[in-house]
Amino acid sequence: MRVLHTSDWHVGRTFHGRDLLGDQESVLGGLAELVTEEQVDVVVVAGDLYDRAVPSGEAVQTCVRVLSRIRETGAQLVITSGNHDSAPRVGAFAEFAAAGGLHLRTRIDRLHEPVLIDDEHGPVAFYGIPYLEPDPAKHALKVSADAPGASAEVEGRGHTAVLTEAMNRIRADLADRPQGTRSLVLAHAFVTGGEGSESERTIAVGGVEQVPGTVFDGVDYVALGHLHGPQALDEHLRYSGSPLAYSFSEARHHKSVWLVDLGADGLTEVRRRELPVPRRLATIEGELDDLLADPEHSEVEDCYVSATLTDEVRPLEAMRRLQERFPHAVHLEWRPAAGKATAPLRYAEIVRGRDDNSLAARFVEDCRGAEPNDSERALLDQALHAVTTAEGAE
Repeated sequence: MRVLHTSDWHVGRTFHGRDLLGDQESVLGGLAELVTEEQVDVVVVAGDLYDRAVPSGEAVQTCVRVLSRIRETGAQLVITSGNHDSAPRVGAFAEFAAAGGLHLRTRIDRLHEPVLIDDEHGPVAFYGIPYLEPDPAKHALKVSADAPGASAEVEGRGHTAVLTEAMNRIRADLADRPQGTRSLVLAHAFVTGGEGSESERTIAVGGVEQVPGTVFDGVDYVALGHLHGPQALDEHLRYSGSPLAYSFSEARHHKSVWLVDLGADGLTEVRRRELPVPRRLATIEGELDDLLADPEHSEVEDCYVSATLTDEVRPLEAMRRLQERFPHAVHLEWRPAAGKATAPLRYAEIVRGRDDNSLAARFVEDCRGAEPNDSERALLDQALHAVTTAEGAE
């Protein structure tokens, strides 16, 4: 059996205010071609199908179209909910969807019940662990304590405790199945040894969000989600990463998916297939005039650009000017290399003996590194006069 391991689609996410639905549909819809080319039997999504618990109608329709294209290839889909998803919403109509080959695993009390899919060697058991928020998950696991391998009480705290209990139940169910049943677990978690990025929402509870990889021992393959960079923690323990970059910290990522082959005796091979990049990310730094004129930056003119300006004085209309050359510039920082703007502020000394007009002028100077010009001072004077007049009328 050949499985395509994906995760963290985050359908509906924006990138510094830019709509990504078109890019997401292009990349994710293209998975259908990969499924056909590689003769994939099952596609898994290990959490964070959507970017928000209540996705927009447009995001839902995009997701429906993508899943339909994949299902039309003949591959079945197994999806779990992540920390960005609403498990009840993602899992709605799960029983009906399963009849059409879309298996939604979002219920904690049923995480030990696998999706069974047969190949020429027999069944493969797909166990979906939805994202487990420790305290609510402990309660849900306690309520469903009649499950195979369940403990009367979940021992310990945090993510390790609830994932250990979840895997105990999965291993107990697997032990009762016919010998030779192969297994694949989907889990959304931060496993020790993984490398994060700036675009993941923290799942820290009590300062501890990481779980040891040994929690997942006893199964043939673990399809991890949550971290956005593709990485292998062990041969059978991997993150596929997100299909698109969602922060500039991912600029060096090579977005990809894993092709997982399960033979008669378990895992036989894992191969990586890189995904297309709709628009590259680039970071540039320097004074604004230099960035606008330097021919070395011509190769990033069509990228999403994050610019750090080092001008001593904050340039006026910097983003508008930057976008004249880099139309997809989306992020801007002002970090002067030297000058007054970097000097520490001493509030008591700054305000002592100053009137409102001089304080307003100093505020402008501190914000952009240069004093207001004559026309700006006139505007500040008008604004302060209007406020004073309004207060006097009261």
